[in-house]
Amino acid sequence: MQLLFLGTGAGMPSKQRNTSAIALKLLEERGTVWLFDCGEATQHQILRTTIKPRKIEKVFITHLHGDHIFGLPGLLGSRSFQGGDEPLDLYGPAGIREFVETVLRVSRTHLTYPIRFHEQMEGVIFEDEEMMVETALLDHVIPSYGYRITQKPLPPKLQIAKATALGVPKGPLLAQLKSGKDVVLEDGTTVKSEEVTEPGDRGFVVSILGDTRFCRAAAELGKGADVLVHEATFDAETKKLAGEYGHSTILEAAETARLADAKLLIANHISARFLPEDEKKLLSQVREVHYDTAIAHDFSEFSWNKQTQEMRKI
Repeated sequence: MQLLFLGTGAGMPSKQRNTSAIALKLLEERGTVWLFDCGEATQHQILRTTIKPRKIEKVFITHLHGDHIFGLPGLLGSRSFQGGDEPLDLYGPAGIREFVETVLRVSRTHLTYPIRFHEQMEGVIFEDEEMMVETALLDHVIPSYGYRITQKPLPPKLQIAKATALGVPKGPLLAQLKSGKDVVLEDGTTVKSEEVTEPGDRGFVVSILGDTRFCRAAAELGKGADVLVHEATFDAETKKLAGEYGHSTILEAAETARLADAKLLIANHISARFLPEDEKKLLSQVREVHYDTAIAHDFSEFSWNKQTQEMRKI
């Protein structure tokens, strides 16, 4: 799993940062990409990466402000032009369906694939054998949501030496044991899966939050997460403005990560008022509250290491 930041700015594009979009690359886990928010020119940003629009399986929108959705119609059209024919699941607050369908209708854009809209935005909104996605309402000036993505525990690890010693031959019986099923050998002996396997590794937990003031729901969504992506539109000196506009300071993001006991905090949605030379000061402040913190930039990428169970920048 990799987390690739396509746009990390707040409000409108700047020379340093495009508007909000994050790609959760699940190529190893399920051969697809999940996109979180789709600000203006997201598809231009994608052109500078290895992501193929037809590989985007799901899009999750945090809220309906333009810097989070204005890139969506163009991306949906390009996915069609580039041969995408698999259905796309689009999750977001009430109104996302109306927005997309209106733009497609007025622009007479024909898609070669169906869009499945999901506007029910509380609790578990997606679950299969591999993954689960939960959402909760945050505290912004319009309904804004955060997402918690959990990879379920990986399959048990087969201890081949033990299985061989018990007489299990190479072939499909080993696969059955690994999948958790007991097997019966030709001589009638039963070999139990639990005898020759050990628990698989735990999966990762990624929390990606939309725009929000400091609130309890954010900490709940980030509880014990391997990585918490939290907006940091303002700093300590502009805390009053943050509250008025429904945003957080970078110190409030750090406090949320501390309360959640999240491992890595990635500060995102950075105001254009902060120039690259300001980041050293911001990091020194935030690390007093939550040391393991990074500030996202456009095209920053973080990867999950299954061996060390850590998320680190690459």
